Amino acid sequence: MIAAADLINIALIVAFVTLAFGQTLSMVRLVIGPTSGDRILALDTMVINALGLVIVLGVYQGVQIYFEVALLIAMLGFVSTVALARFILRGDIIE
Repeated sequence: MIAAADLINIALIVAFVTLAFGQTLSMVRLVIGPTSGDRILALDTMVINALGLVIVLGVYQGVQIYFEVALLIAMLGFVSTVALARFILRGDIIE
């Protein structure tokens, strides 16, 4: 029978591998994306995957500082995505 701690470790490893694979696929979309919209969405997806990787790492190591780092990544990722989209659509960020 599998112990609960072993099952959690297996689940964390599967989550880490899945998020890393998603990050790799987003990098591919970033490179070969035919339009700038595809590239913006790939960058946003990479931010989400990085956020997930940081959270999984924090759960695995049991350190709470990773959750604060994840919050900062989420805020910076949102602001940068909006700024990049406005720059591509309008040519400037602040009107």
